[in-house]
Amino acid sequence: MKISRDTVRRVAELARLEFKEEELEKFTEQLGNILEHIDELNELDTSQVEPTFHVLNISTPIREDVMKPWLSPDEALENAPHREDDFFSVPKVIED
Repeated sequence: MKISRDTVRRVAELARLEFKEEELEKFTEQLGNILEHIDELNELDTSQVEPTFHVLNISTPIREDVMKPWLSPDEALENAPHREDDFFSVPKVIED
């Protein structure tokens, strides 16, 4: 698949990239080579290949969604350096 300089220029513009003319020529050639390689891969017969999401046969373990008791405010804040009522108290970081 061939790619034109105008297409490369347009993609660069969308990506907010600026290229000199010699860079534009270089990237046009390189992107053309990449697209040609992808075209070669599209010619392979993959009808007998099972779709794969991961190279290893792994699955994500799923746990039961069980409600558990929460900590009380006193338990949650017992190691807090500063507390105000049932909340952590932190220094102000935004100035008015």
